[in-house]
Amino acid sequence: MPSSIQIIHDLFQIKGGGERLIQTLCQGMAADLLTAHIGQDTFDLSQLPGQVQNLAALSSIHGIKTWSLARAFKNHQPRHNNYQQVIFSGVASPLAVHQYPSAKNIFYCHTPPRFVYDKRQYFTAELNVFKRQAFKVLLNWFKPQYEAAVANMDVVLTNSNYVKQRIKGSLGIDAEVVYPPCDTQHFRWIESGDYYLSMARHDELKRIDSIIQAFKQMPDKKLIVASGGQMTPQLMKSAADCSNITFTGWLDESQLLNLLGNCLATIYLPTDEDFGMSPVESMSAGKPVFCSDHGGLLESVIDQQTGFYINNDNPINDLINKVSSLTINQAAAMRTACESRALSFDTSLFLKNIQQFF
Repeated sequence: MPSSIQIIHDLFQIKGGGERLIQTLCQGMAADLLTAHIGQDTFDLSQLPGQVQNLAALSSIHGIKTWSLARAFKNHQPRHNNYQQVIFSGVASPLAVHQYPSAKNIFYCHTPPRFVYDKRQYFTAELNVFKRQAFKVLLNWFKPQYEAAVANMDVVLTNSNYVKQRIKGSLGIDAEVVYPPCDTQHFRWIESGDYYLSMARHDELKRIDSIIQAFKQMPDKKLIVASGGQMTPQLMKSAADCSNITFTGWLDESQLLNLLGNCLATIYLPTDEDFGMSPVESMSAGKPVFCSDHGGLLESVIDQQTGFYINNDNPINDLINKVSSLTINQAAAMRTACESRALSFDTSLFLKNIQQFF
């Protein structure tokens, strides 16, 4: 028996926050799932309660991913037209909205595509002349279709007030904020250990290099760098002579939960973060967070109560000063406030807030 709810998400390539949010939606609402790609390094979707349809439309040609996904969703023919609600998630999936004229169409916009709007110059600057021309053709094809699709939605939701402002500036639409979910029962405080933990993926915007530079100047403080990514070799090389910095590589869920439950505090210093689930997970485990002082992080972490804001203009020195002043007793004393704050983002609240728009 098919569900009355269909969720359409661009692709499942990694175990990221967006993918976890969609998995939570599918489980909590017994919804069917449509996606254009399911990779090997993402969540196991085989146990979802609804039907899972994979269009297998991700192009193997570098640089045309958005085109291949958008084209697949645009041309997709639904299995049936009995869905009462359809929830879209991602950049390309909204182009399927015209296929569901009788449903209530809800768009959960994690962010307007940055390469189309506010980061367009950043992306084009790295392209050669030929690729720049191809990129321009893609934009001219995709942008009007994307904007028409979003305008055709009944409701637009987003993950933070920070992104709500970006949506207003880019698309002229007033989105409603529904914060992403955290399974607060999943994370546990074990003890206040003697090390700090970074859980972010190793890419440039997460600024793990700044964290490493700070701990290179604090040889008496231990840092464990979990996860992995394209910058891993560069980061490991930078910390090669530092006995106080340890890299774990990718970990399974139980290993990561154990590291989180036993750390003193976590560190998360991305630039321009939309929301960021890592700090919420940290607080759920009763651990304070050293985090960036801008973006969506200001909507989850409370400075001096559940964590410490790190100055964006001078992150390395500010991190050194604040890490150096944190004691085990102070971190342990913040546990209750952290756990309480995390409950504001609990999965049950997320599902309840989403259903208000049905």
